[in-house]
Amino acid sequence: MAAFDPEKFEDKYANYFTELQQAYKNAFDRMNDRYDSELVHAIDQQVLNESEPFYRDGEFEVELPDKPYDRLSAIVVERERFEDVLETYVETIERELERVFDTE
Repeated sequence: MAAFDPEKFEDKYANYFTELQQAYKNAFDRMNDRYDSELVHAIDQQVLNESEPFYRDGEFEVELPDKPYDRLSAIVVERERFEDVLETYVETIERELERVFDTE
C-alpha cells in the first residue's frame, strides 16, 4: 500500500475503500470475539452502517448517526450496556484504521 495521504482521505471511498473495509472487518472480528455476537452484529448493521470515518488533526474519528440506541430494532439491550459496547467498538475501529493506514 502507498503511504497514507490525509488529503486523499477526503474522498476516502474512491481512494481507500479496500482499506476501510479491512479496518471495519478487523474491528468487527475483534468485537465479535469479546462481546455478545448478537449485540455486535446489531451495532454493526444498524448503527455503524451509517457511521462516517474522518481523519482530523492527525487522528481517525468515527462519527455516529444521531440517536444510535434508537436505531436498534434487532435486539433488546439495556442502554448502558449498549453505550459501553458501542464506545469500545468505535475505539476499536479507530485503532484498526490507525493500524491499517500505519498512522500509529
